[in-house]
Formats: sequence, C-alpha cells, structure tokens
Amino acid sequence: MKKPTATPSRSKGPKTGGAELLLEIGVEELPYQFIAPALAALRDHAVSLFEEARLSAGSIRTYGTPRRLVLIIEGLATHQTAVTKEAMGPSKSVAFDAVGKPTKAAIGFAAGQGVPVESLQVRQTPKGEYLCAAKQDAGRPTRSVLLDLLPGLIGKLSFPKAMKWNETGVRFARPVRWLTVLFGGKPLPIDAAGIKGGSRTFGHRVMGRGKPFTVRDYQSYRRGLERQGVLVEPDSRRAVIEEQLERLCAKARVRLNADESLLQQAVFTTEWPHVVMGNFKVEYLAVPPEILMTSMKEHQGFFSVRNRTTGQLAPHFLTVANNQPRDVSMIRAGNERVLAARLADAKFFFDEDRKIRLEERVKKLSGVTFHQKLGTMAQKQERIRKVARFIAAQLRQPADVIRASERAASLCKADLLTGIVGEFPELQGIMGGEYARHDGEPEAVALAIREQYLPRALEGDLPRTMVGQILTMADRFDSIAAFFHVGMMPSGSEDPFALRRHATAIVRIVLEGNLRIDLSPVIEYARTAVREEGFRADQDAEKQGKRRFTDFLFERVRHYGRTVHGLRDDVMEAVLRIDATSAIDLVDLLSRMKALQAVTVRSEFDPLIVGFKRASRIVGKEQWDRKPVDTALFTDAAETELHRQVGSCRKEFDQQMAKGRYDHALDALVRLKPAIDDFFSGVMVNAEDATLRNNRLSLLKDVEEFFLSFADFSRIVVQGS
Repeated sequence: MKKPTATPSRSKGPKTGGAELLLEIGVEELPYQFIAPALAALRDHAVSLFEEARLSAGSIRTYGTPRRLVLIIEGLATHQTAVTKEAMGPSKSVAFDAVGKPTKAAIGFAAGQGVPVESLQVRQTPKGEYLCAAKQDAGRPTRSVLLDLLPGLIGKLSFPKAMKWNETGVRFARPVRWLTVLFGGKPLPIDAAGIKGGSRTFGHRVMGRGKPFTVRDYQSYRRGLERQGVLVEPDSRRAVIEEQLERLCAKARVRLNADESLLQQAVFTTEWPHVVMGNFKVEYLAVPPEILMTSMKEHQGFFSVRNRTTGQLAPHFLTVANNQPRDVSMIRAGNERVLAARLADAKFFFDEDRKIRLEERVKKLSGVTFHQKLGTMAQKQERIRKVARFIAAQLRQPADVIRASERAASLCKADLLTGIVGEFPELQGIMGGEYARHDGEPEAVALAIREQYLPRALEGDLPRTMVGQILTMADRFDSIAAFFHVGMMPSGSEDPFALRRHATAIVRIVLEGNLRIDLSPVIEYARTAVREEGFRADQDAEKQGKRRFTDFLFERVRHYGRTVHGLRDDVMEAVLRIDATSAIDLVDLLSRMKALQAVTVRSEFDPLIVGFKRASRIVGKEQWDRKPVDTALFTDAAETELHRQVGSCRKEFDQQMAKGRYDHALDALVRLKPAIDDFFSGVMVNAEDATLRNNRLSLLKDVEEFFLSFADFSRIVVQGS
C-alpha cells in the first residue's frame, strides 16, 4: 500500500518507569466537530481520575480519527501509592478512665476503624486532646484499579448530541463497536457500553477490509494501523494534508486560500488523507469570489485557490479524500459534478438578486422579526439610521460623510431578503455591499454596508472607512441598548446575543481608530431611540439605565486594556471611576491609564498614595464638604507649605491636563509628596480648636480633590495603604 507523501510526525513521551496503558474507543464515524473537544476532555478526565486513584504517570496523550478516540499513558505506576489515612475519634477524657484504661468509647472506635485499641494515638487539636486511628492503605495493583476506573472514564465523555444503541442505555456520540485496552502489553478485559476490552483493533473501513488485528503496545498499534490505512495521530494527518496541498498548488501555479477551520475539518474527517485537485467552469468566476468560496467551503468542505500573479480566484478547488484511490479521476469527476450544481445554484441566486434593488427590499423588512420583544428588522434599521447620523455629527464629520452614513444605514439590512444570504447567512453585509454597488450607490455607501459586521471575531479586521466605522458602531450601540431595555443582558458565561462582542467591537473601533468622541450622549441617544419604539421595558434594567450600559462598556475597556496594553486592573479601575455626568472619551481614558501605570513604578509613588489615602480617610470620616481655606489660621509652617504646593502644582497640573500631557500632569502631582509627608508629621489635624480643625480639614479636602481630578487614587493598591 502506498503511503502518504509527507513523513508522519512521531510523538515520543519521556522514558519513565512503570507500564504503558493503551485505550482505544472504536466507534462509528464521529462528526468531525466532536473529536478535538472529546480528546481534550478525555485527557483532562484521565489526569483527574488517575490523580484521585493515586496512580502516578509519565506522559498522557490523546489521539483520534473519525473512528477512534485513543488514550496513551506512558510510565503508569503498576501499583497505587501507599498512604496513611487518619480518622479522629472521641476525646481523650472520654476514651480513657481515671486509671488510663480504654473505655467502651475507645474500644468501639478502634473496632469501627479495624485497628487494635492499643494502636490508637492521642492528637492535640484546637478543641483539646482526641484519639486518632492511623491506618496504612497499601493500595491495589494498577491492573485491578483500571478495571473499575476505565469504564467510568469512558462514561465521563459527553457530546453536543448523544445516542443510545443497545440495552445498556449508555449514551455516546455514535455507537461504540470495540475497545482496545492494553496495560503493560497485556489485554485488560474491562466492560463498558456492553463491549469487552481486548487486544484487537480495526484499520481503515475500506483499506483495512474490515479485518481486525492484534496489537501489543502503542508502537505495534500505530504501525499496524498505518499498514491498514490509518494515521492515528492528528498532527501526522495535518502534515500530510499540508504537504499535499502545497505540492498540488505549486504544480497548478496557484496560491491556497488558507483556512484553519477547513484544515481542521479535513484532519478530523479522514484517517488516510489524500488531496485531490478539481476544476469548475471559468464562467462561474463572474460571480463574486465570496459566494464561490463560501459555497465550496460550507457545502463541500473544499479549499479554494487564487491565481499567483493576479490574486484573483482561480477555477480550481482542492478536496481531501479519506482513501488511497486507484483512480483519482473518478473522485475528481464526482466532486466536480456536485460542485457544478452548487455553483449553478449560487449563480442563479446572484443573477436573480440583482433584478431587485436593495431600496425596494427595504419595504419588506417590516415582515422580518428582529426579536419577538424588539419588533422588526425595519424598526431596527431605522434606529440604526438615527444613531449613525448622531454618531457622525458627534465626530464632527463633513456633510457628505453624514449623508453617506445615513444612506448606508437605511439600506444595511436589506440583503437579508436576498437569495444568496438566505442560502449563506455568513455573507450578509458582503452581499449588501455588492448589490449596493450594482444599484449605483456611492462607493462609500457600498463599502460601509460591506463592512458593517466587522470585526466578525474578537480580533478580526476592523472597518477601514469612516462611514463603515460609524455604521458598525450604530448597529452595535442599538443592539446593546435594545436588549438591555428588555432586560436581556449577558449573565456569567451566557451571552446569546453576543453583546460582549458588540461592546468589544465598539471599544476597538474607537481606540484603534483614534476616534475622539464622547460616547456618553451616544449611549443616551441609542437608549432613547429604543424607548421611543414603545417596547415593554424591564423595570429593573430601566432603573439602572445608562449606568448599566456604561459599566458594561467599561468592562470591555478593562479587558482590552489588560490583554492589549498589559494595564493593571487597579489602574484602570481608578481612571474609570467617573461619575454619570462625565464625558466618556475612550482615547483620553486610555491615555490616562497608560500615564498612571507608568508613574506607579516610581519609588515615591507608593508613599504618595499612602499619604493621599490617609487624607481621604480623614476627610471621608468627617464627611467634610469643601470650604475655603483661611491662610490666616495656619499655625504651622507645614500647613503653609502644603497650601502653597497645592496651588503651585495645581496650576501646572491644569496646564498639562489641558494639553493632554498626562505624564507631565502626574509629575506635578507627585511633587506634592514632601509637603504631604511634612504636614502629617508636624500637624495635628484633630485639633481641640474647632476652627483650626475645620481649616485643616478643608486643606486636606483640597488635596483630595486635586488627586481625584485625575483619577480615583483610592482604587490604587499599594503596600501600606
């Protein structure tokens, strides 16, 4: 039998003592999406169960194909680790009489623990002296432990969909057909899902001719499977597929459209991969490439390719067969026939869609439900139009950008009614832009409609055009406002409407696009647009209103700052502790965070914050309102100096803040440290004279407000605070 052209990788675990365990769960073909998660779960459960069973092990690996899930453990101890188990009994005073003889309580405790009464020990506890029975558990041989443990391990595996197929009632993704179980080279007759474990396995369904063969260990297992058409290690299959894709593309002088999800699909739908290149009619290239690529991927799992010179889609495709065919032409011809029918359907939809302008389709959006609690898609699109216009105005965009933003928003959801998007929902927006261009809409409008769903993933590409950025933000602001209005907010890990992704997209567009915009009025405008529709509001959500929306957005700002810029949580919290009336300029807030984090490394910063927190606590305890400081009441030079430094540093601070030079502004703040230290060293704030005490509290209030004008420094975590 001819082997694949790439050399399969070999996974070699560390050489350790102990024995090798091989477990293979042989099944009917699994859906490819189930395999990788099942292998990860199999390994995690194995690690946990073996630790609980006191069985030490070397490497623990999992491999899998559509017909088998495999666990390999090298260096598995042949015996459980011995342990001493202790059980606490009655108190010493109850366990022994006045002359030190064991009472019935001690004798009964010893009998219950299965130990001689004379072996009981006395232990000192927080409650006093108590009896303790120490028992040595030597453990069992691993082989006997595995007979109990492995069926439970198999039973722990769960799948998105499971089925029953025999009288045992066991649920699994597909029927289990055989179990190969070897420990130390010897079969282990476990019983799971009505199947007895043994030393036989099966190769490729076709290439192995359905004949079982016997294995001794993992190496003989792997070699035997290769002889019968199975590369059990996913990395080996991936290497084969990648090498064949590269070779065929080089031969045809085309470039592969790399797609990790397609490659993963190919790896887990095959046991013996063989890549075949096919062709389709050049006339189909008149259809937008996104349609062709999506049709090839979603319907057939085919890779598409591009011309190396022009970068345009080429009339070829690559498919991965699960076989070593004698006649490749038959596989090629069969796939070409199926693809031709799919592409003909796609071309028909595309041609038919262009007969109706997007503007005409808009009227029918009133018959498309956005959400049962939030009306129709026509209502949503109209809200998006209003919010887009408002955002464009807030960004002080010229009239042509505002007009383009409104126009794009008024057409953005119309492609949901087209045949292509009905067939391929993932093309929404892309097809809207294509049809807008065909209808003669301005290029800015067509591009914005095309970009409206970007980024499609948390780290995906962002809209490149200003109109696209405005439209995308308007859509996402509306979605968050709408679902919050009816009380459908994310909870824990549950986020069915991807609202966290929407908020993250807003944060990324603003920060990475350096958009100077106050989002506070945008949030309120979006909420008002939803309220005006008359949808029934969730009363609890409405009570918290704008604050809840703002906090939700700031949660994503924190995530972005943490993951992208490495900002400390307390630093971000200090800057984001703003009141409801403050502007929400994310670019400005991020600049403050960066400047604040940079100053936290200075040696004088932590002592400065300790001083600020002391001042803040004193003022807070007294619930002191701001009152003018009377310099005539100063009795100590430290008071005079602190007041002078606050005035001097505040003047420079305000100048630097106005210029956005936050690092220099913080320098002015840091210069207060000596004056604050001297004040607390030489001045008694809580003076007996009420007039002096009040004046000193006002001075500390000035210090507190100075700090708080930049951030809430009480949130900063420092040693000694």
